[in-house]
Amino acid sequence: MPGKVPVERRSEKRVTPPPVVWARRLLIIADDVIHIAVAALLVVAGAMMLVYAVKNFAGMDVVSILLVVNDALFVLIIAEVLWTIIRYLRREKFSLLPFLFIGIISSLRRILVIDAQMSLGESERSFNQSLMELGAHVAIIFMLVVAYYLVKKAKSLELLADREWRRGGRGQEPRRRRPGAGGNRS
Repeated sequence: MPGKVPVERRSEKRVTPPPVVWARRLLIIADDVIHIAVAALLVVAGAMMLVYAVKNFAGMDVVSILLVVNDALFVLIIAEVLWTIIRYLRREKFSLLPFLFIGIISSLRRILVIDAQMSLGESERSFNQSLMELGAHVAIIFMLVVAYYLVKKAKSLELLADREWRRGGRGQEPRRRRPGAGGNRS
C-alpha cells in the first residue's frame, strides 16, 4: 500500500526442541565412534604393512628393495589418512594438503611399480602403454604439486591480508568463518 511504512519484523531465535538436541548429540557421538574405529583399523593396517615391509627387506635383490619402498610409501598414505581423522576428531579446520600429499605418494608408488615391471620384463602391457601410464602419473604429480603451491600461496595471502587489516591498513576485511564451519560441529 502506498502510504504505509513497512513494519520491521523482530527476529526471534528459534528454540531447538530437546529431542532434536538429544538426537544431534547422539549422532555426533556415533560419528566420533566410527572415526575412532576407522583410525584404529588404520593403525593396525599400518603396523601390518610395516611387518610385511620388514619381511620383504630380508632379500637384498632389486625386487625386494622396490617392494620395501612401495610398502613404505603405502604406510605414509595410511599415516596421512590417520592424521586427517585425528584433525577431524580435534575439530580442526579442514585442510586439502594431506589429500594432495596422498595423491602425490600414490602416483609415485604407481610409477615405481611400472618402472620395476618394465625393468624386470614382467609387464604384460606393451612398452608404449607403460610409457603412456608413466606420463599420465608424472602429469598428475605435476598438477598436484601446482595445486599444493596454489593452496599454500592462497593461505599465505589470506594471512597477509588479515595482518594488514588488523594493523589498520586499507583493504578487504578478513573473511570470518561462519559458525559451525571449518570442521567444528556442535
